[in-house]
Amino acid sequence: MKLIFAGTPVFAARALEAILDAGHDVALVLTQPDRPAGRGMKLTPSPVKALAQSRGLRVEQPLSLKTPEAQALVADVGAEVMVVAAYGLILPAAVLAMPARGCLNIHASLLPRWRGAAPIQRAIESGDARTGITIMQMDVGLDTGAMLSTHPVDIGPADTASTLHDALAQSGARAIVEALADLDALPRTAQPEEGVTYAAKVGKEEGRIDWTLPADLLARRVRAFNPAPGCHTLLAGAPLKVWMAEALEGRGEPGLVARVDADGVVVGTGDGLLRLTIMQAAGGRRLPARDFLAGHPVAAGMRLGV
Repeated sequence: MKLIFAGTPVFAARALEAILDAGHDVALVLTQPDRPAGRGMKLTPSPVKALAQSRGLRVEQPLSLKTPEAQALVADVGAEVMVVAAYGLILPAAVLAMPARGCLNIHASLLPRWRGAAPIQRAIESGDARTGITIMQMDVGLDTGAMLSTHPVDIGPADTASTLHDALAQSGARAIVEALADLDALPRTAQPEEGVTYAAKVGKEEGRIDWTLPADLLARRVRAFNPAPGCHTLLAGAPLKVWMAEALEGRGEPGLVARVDADGVVVGTGDGLLRLTIMQAAGGRRLPARDFLAGHPVAAGMRLGV
């Protein structure tokens, strides 16, 4: 099948690789412009661009798809389908109508739950036991189009945004190949009106640990915001990142260290206790609690967040 692929991060690159391996003719790849990355802030291609170039595909990086020039790129291909995965640009109605069989989106949730920018993080943060992939026929709304197929993925108690991302990327790659192979037979099912939630983009400020919140919510946020933006607090006035934590029963003053042992640093919260099990001091490495405590003395009675 002759198609256009639009995507940017690793999640999208996994799908593009599967589509190519399935033998489809990817006539054009659209991706975000190169961005500064690394300590040297060197302009770096997106994972999708890097993969596309390694496969000898045509790559374009328009700043918007609303201009006549960008829309001509799409129209001139004469593609049957456009596949979109975490592209980062809005597709206007004119572009959605250009491929003969429309535009398909690989969305990382079981719609209509978690429409929007951060479905992986919000699913973990909210304590969902299951999420998944939805292959959707795109329309002008925000993840509102008809569903072609859904593919559930369980969320484990230790899953972070990173591990769940990888599981969903693998599921999404399989799902889009299956959808393209069976495109005519798949039903277009309208999303139910009930159960709609929106996954707002995660802001950096959300990573600051508010010790007055319940321990179970803080533990989920630590996992949801790992690897980005990461959860952080202050220890003796210095930044401390928390990469893994677990909620415990018990009571303690919010932000006050209740006890310290080889398993972690146990801190009081607004409801319950939070054990910090993987931590990182400023300029240091991520360390399990036992190794962290060997170089950073922490004692009961110390207060975090100040």
